[in-house]
Amino acid sequence: MDEDPFDKNSRAGRERRKRNIALALALGGLVILFYLMSIVQWHENTGH
Repeated sequence: MDEDPFDKNSRAGRERRKRNIALALALGGLVILFYLMSIVQWHENTGH
């Protein structure tokens, strides 16, 4: 195995970066979803 797994230009490095970006986007989406759900819940409880 000639590739350094920690080299950013290696194929493994690019694949790891893609996975990290996908994971970050998924977690960010969940944060936004929970935030919006809490706003909706807050509006329902205030009676407006």
